[in-house]
Amino acid sequence: MNYKFATKAIHAGQEADPTTGAVMTPIYQTSTYQQKAPGDHKGYEYSRGTNPTRKALEDCLAALEKGKFGLAFSSGMAATDCVLRLLKPGDEVVTGDDLYGGSYRIFTKVYEPLGIVFKFVNTSDVDAVTAAITGKTKLIWVETPTNPTLKLADIEAIGRIAKEKGILYAVDNTFASPYLQNPLDLGADIVMHSVTKYLGGHSDVVMGALIVNDEDLYKLLWFYYNACGGTPGPQDSFLVLRGIKTLHLRMKAHCENGRKVAEYLKNHPKIEKIYWPGFEDHPGHEVAKKQMKDFGGMVSIVIKGADLAETFRVASGFKVFTLAESLGGVESLINHPATMTHGSIPKETREKVGVVDNLLRLSVGIEDADDLIADLEQALSR
Repeated sequence: MNYKFATKAIHAGQEADPTTGAVMTPIYQTSTYQQKAPGDHKGYEYSRGTNPTRKALEDCLAALEKGKFGLAFSSGMAATDCVLRLLKPGDEVVTGDDLYGGSYRIFTKVYEPLGIVFKFVNTSDVDAVTAAITGKTKLIWVETPTNPTLKLADIEAIGRIAKEKGILYAVDNTFASPYLQNPLDLGADIVMHSVTKYLGGHSDVVMGALIVNDEDLYKLLWFYYNACGGTPGPQDSFLVLRGIKTLHLRMKAHCENGRKVAEYLKNHPKIEKIYWPGFEDHPGHEVAKKQMKDFGGMVSIVIKGADLAETFRVASGFKVFTLAESLGGVESLINHPATMTHGSIPKETREKVGVVDNLLRLSVGIEDADDLIADLEQALSR
């Protein structure tokens, strides 16, 4: 049966334990599995490759993204690394000029020295993506919304180009979550998540994931997944399964609070610029309306006239928001990208796309919106 999102979030990939009838998926804390004879087993041999708790999570993730196959990794970067292992020296990748700092770092510091060529373009401009493609382009890698300036890429339009030219197409769906958008439905070949964020939702797990529809691609990714060993343990898999059960409820609250916070900040005298795709004057608003269910809980702001010291004072002055890296948890977080999540990007490179020293990124949680707004007011008025 084609269940709706909330039902899949609670039930997909999970059945009562056949031994005890336990409703919750057991934590299979085991490294190995009994075989009746060499090669005669129940689908599990060694937990680096497959574990029943992790398999339940992978099936759930695949269902939420409307995909056929899921792979869970020990981090989002391990998932990204697995995709990049599909490339060979001389291959080219077209990707965004506004990326998570960890993605930029692995692209430029790990894979560029191995002979992979990365072209960083404004992925909200489909023509710019097209112009960067050559006969050597093997992968298009897109974040949407981007981290931290919340640019929107038209997933479907880029997907048509990728399919026409026979290029593998991956979308980092971390900021939206599968509740808000499903890139596989819009033409992507691979969806990547930092599961640490909205999917886990409680800031207690580090994990990544890939979801695909093509069986041959899945088998190739699984080979690197198993061979290189960046797989999560059963305890973390259990925690994410538990977190996902409230994903639809949390995302509704994140979106509602994100809207209230953004509207409060839009005309605040201390704010020079605000990034949130729900505003009609946001350059990507129409694309967001087309491919997202709502506009999310991420908001970035530029503090008017603030130098680095003043920005630090504001960032350190919150009482409800917590100054910390990461995002997507139930608690509200504030981040200074230039020195935290995007510190690995050279200053001149990040400033070209708006990641300036007086920019702060807000991950709006699910606390009472009035308390969040009051906290913003007191911190900005210091």
